[in-house]
Parts: sequence; structure tokens; C-alpha cells
Amino acid sequence: MTEQESVKVRMAHVRQAKMCSRGARDFFKRHGLDWNEFLSEGIDAAKLEATGDAMAIEVAKVARYGR
Repeated sequence: MTEQESVKVRMAHVRQAKMCSRGARDFFKRHGLDWNEFLSEGIDAAKLEATGDAMAIEVAKVARYGR
């Protein structure tokens, strides 16, 4: 898989990255992202990375490459 391919980040990736759902929910609210849509469909890793948030980038990395 190349860096350019779309990768969906899911709640399992948040947990894999050792981050909590409450913090993730707060992050989504701060960035105007739809929490319920994330839970049901995931979110593109690139969209998280675009926030510039270090923790979001870490979760996207877990989704792309595993731990």
C-alpha cells in the first residue's frame, strides 16, 4: 500500500495507539469532525494527519502501518 492510498482509521486504531475514546471524542469535537460517522464508517487517515495534531498523526500511522 502506498502513502497516497486511502486508509480508514477506526476506533480499534485509537485503542491500538493506547489512546482513550474520551480524548478522541474531544479531539473530534475540537476539529469539527463527526464522531458518530467515525464510529460507523471510520475516517480517512489523511484527514486526521491534516489536522497537524501529533496524536492524530500517531493514530493514522497505526492505521497505515500497524504497531
